[in-house]
Amino acid sequence: MSNTIFQDQLWLMDEALIEADKAYRIDEVPIGAVVVDSRGVVLSRSHNIKEKNHNPCGHAEILAITEAAKKLNNWRLINCSLYVTLEPCPMCLSAMIQARIGTLYFGAYDPKGGSLSLNYNFYKDQKLNHSFPVIGGLRHFECSKLLSNFFREKRTNYNKS
Repeated sequence: MSNTIFQDQLWLMDEALIEADKAYRIDEVPIGAVVVDSRGVVLSRSHNIKEKNHNPCGHAEILAITEAAKKLNNWRLINCSLYVTLEPCPMCLSAMIQARIGTLYFGAYDPKGGSLSLNYNFYKDQKLNHSFPVIGGLRHFECSKLLSNFFREKRTNYNKS
């Protein structure tokens, strides 16, 4: 992988971190996502709004995929990449398969709810009509720290009440 390509991937994860920070500031779990086309042009950005909208599907990945599909006027995001700050849950990974995402990049691993950490690697299943490469650990420290800080504050505030 060339240094320029790697720098672009880090920049795009930084963009996802900006979205995650927006979620943090509105008291949502700080997860951000960005979808880009094959040239690296940002098609959509989103962050979690599950609590705000009282919607269990209000995950950053789902919202970013939906917005990118609207922008392209096509639900197939074949040549697009998705950058997300946390390893996707099974629901979000399924949405990526359905959207035909080209490549998934994520930041922090999620040992309690992430599809890969839970060995739900169905994105590789040959019986499905689509698979894609997954690259994890981009900006792992920064993504993990934001999540840790959020949940530490939640526990502190809970213990005060």
